[in-house]
Amino acid sequence: MKISVLAALLLAATALPAAAQSGPTLQEQMACRGDASKFCAEHVGKPPQMNACLRENKSKLSDGCRKVVESHGG
Repeated sequence: MKISVLAALLLAATALPAAAQSGPTLQEQMACRGDASKFCAEHVGKPPQMNACLRENKSKLSDGCRKVVESHGG
């Protein structure tokens, strides 16, 4: 379970669009780790698919993660 949470956290760091000026901050990563593992766990290690999954599930995301996704073009 701990590995899954860590993987989701690392995945959240790579899930945002490549077009963004900079990668997500640690705070942004933390805001999305639970949502990434809850809604998009099957996409761990697949940044483009994770990004798409988070965007597709935007209405279900926590407020913090939704703001992160939107701030990075999602």
